Amino acid sequence: MGETNTSADEDLLLKEFFAEVSEVERDNEVIRILACFKLNPFEFLNLSFDASPEDIKKQYRKLSLLVHPDKCKHTQAKEAFGALAKAQQQLNDQQERDYILSQVTAAKEELRAKRRKQLKKDTASKLKSLVDEGKYEQEYERSEEFQKELKLKVRELLTEQEWRRRKMAMRISEEEGRLKKDEEEQKEMWKKKREHEEQWEGTREQRVSSWRDFMKSGKKAKKGEIRPPKLKTEDPNKSYVQRPVKRG
Repeated sequence: MGETNTSADEDLLLKEFFAEVSEVERDNEVIRILACFKLNPFEFLNLSFDASPEDIKKQYRKLSLLVHPDKCKHTQAKEAFGALAKAQQQLNDQQERDYILSQVTAAKEELRAKRRKQLKKDTASKLKSLVDEGKYEQEYERSEEFQKELKLKVRELLTEQEWRRRKMAMRISEEEGRLKKDEEEQKEMWKKKREHEEQWEGTREQRVSSWRDFMKSGKKAKKGEIRPPKLKTEDPNKSYVQRPVKRG
């Protein structure tokens, strides 16, 4: 019963909110969404990286109603609405969300390493960090400056990963193309070989017939054909006179 009342109260608040929203504000939200970094769904929903599934659900509902093509007259409202839907889908996919958060963690580690180097040069900040037992750093990471740097670093890492993924996909595509070409060439070679064998087999009777004709008429010289004289060698069984064959 309590949950139903809470949901009804939220619906009422949303209706009151959208009643006060001007067309300019809707247009500005469309522009903001379309200007977001394409690989970071948190940006589209304008959420921090530690947003909960419930936060994602509420924010998506709010923003999608704000830029809904039926409510917003901006020419690219439909495109913005689709971008929000895709962002929510990505964040609801546990594997996709874990991947993005892993890049966030890597970005934080890089920024922390950079921060430690800076503190080595700043003795006062280093001492304050040691005295506060890490509270100084925690406050810094909650600051707007750190969050801005984190957002940019996440963009950088996601871009690098996407570039590697695309390069790998391109190499795989090229390899698949090469294998396909080799396969087609192999098929063409076997096709020609088969056609040659069929052609050879098809002319078998003709070849046999030609050979038989040759064997029958092979000892008779054709009309006008000149044959070389046969070489004579010594043969004691021959009655005709033979020229002596030089030996040695």
